[in-house]
Amino acid sequence: LQQNQTHSGRPSASTVCSLYLSYHPPGGAVPAAAVAPPAASTSSAAAAPESSPSMPAYYLVKWITWKEKKTPIITQSENGPCPLLAIMNTLFLRWKAKLPAQTEVVTTEDLMAHLGECVLSVTPREKADGMELNFQQNMSDAMAVLPKLSTGLDVNVRFTGVTDFEYTPECIVFDLLDIPLYHGWLVDPQSPEMVAAVGKLSYNQLVEKIIDYKHSADSSRVSEGLVAEQFLESTATQLSYHGLCELNTTAKEGEISVFFRNNHFSTMIKHKGHLYLLVTDQGFLQEEGLVWESLHNVEGDGNFCDSDFRLCHPPQRAPPTSTLPPTAQEQQRQIDQDYLVAVSLQQQQGGTPGPLSDLELARQLQQEEYQQQQQLQQQQQQQGSVQATQQVTDRSFLTPHVA
Repeated sequence: LQQNQTHSGRPSASTVCSLYLSYHPPGGAVPAAAVAPPAASTSSAAAAPESSPSMPAYYLVKWITWKEKKTPIITQSENGPCPLLAIMNTLFLRWKAKLPAQTEVVTTEDLMAHLGECVLSVTPREKADGMELNFQQNMSDAMAVLPKLSTGLDVNVRFTGVTDFEYTPECIVFDLLDIPLYHGWLVDPQSPEMVAAVGKLSYNQLVEKIIDYKHSADSSRVSEGLVAEQFLESTATQLSYHGLCELNTTAKEGEISVFFRNNHFSTMIKHKGHLYLLVTDQGFLQEEGLVWESLHNVEGDGNFCDSDFRLCHPPQRAPPTSTLPPTAQEQQRQIDQDYLVAVSLQQQQGGTPGPLSDLELARQLQQEEYQQQQQLQQQQQQQGSVQATQQVTDRSFLTPHVA
């Protein structure tokens, strides 16, 4: 707590938010700056990427046809480091960064190296001496911040505009790379009571205000605190319709940017007046034609589109259930994917090409295990069918026949 205190001796807004949200989350959804500050805004708690179990060491690459060019997209599992991936996918779509053709797997270190090269290749936009010194300082700050991209960013939104964030050193990376950072969590100007309660505060400041005002002896302050809390609860998706309208107005046609919402950073583009988010779910790795998802409401149920923004439908999938056994096709796909990852990692680690007996043996054993499971399931199904037939036969003998 001492490391998270301000000079006045009061706990910082980050600490207050963490304590508050630990027992009273606004609608159950909070931004990364509210829950993650202990891991993102304090040096003592910032974990290295390899020490976090939720941060994989490699990512699968999906190749799409983007403006008639084969372009890589980094996919992610549920808990991937989305700030790093959102920035890198933006650079890939801009062709500012490239991967060797046919690359199927990329490591965190590879992505960080590509990002570092992009940052170092930036040149100052103005040649004045003062601007040059400021640019060099920003460059130094950005390089120091890069490791955080694989563990999370300290982002604190303001509710006054889609580009309004409390300034943190992490924002320098977006500025240097000329990548707009947006959010859509705005207070509706048609609700003057909420506008007055929220004001120009950031998220952290607003949560601190709610705590102070709700425990005040002044009834008017208690009422204002409740209104501010109602705003957070009514916009638990961290996207309001007013914010969505402002996003459409502010984003430029054809602009590729990064969109922050619900603890997640997504690559976003505006095409013919509509907003789309890049689909990076690893579950769609094999669906080359499924690239974008429309952002047209606050519920998050957008439509999927291909790289030319033509409407497409995702493949029909069975509902997830622990009792549903995988199909033979799914089993074989998993075997191939595991084998591909193992081969790619061995090659990236300097392994010499040639017969991979250990890997092939592991693949064979895994395939045999899958086949044994499938045979056991078939036997159980056949036994169940035989028992059902026997029961029907027994009933036919017990049922009296009427002449």
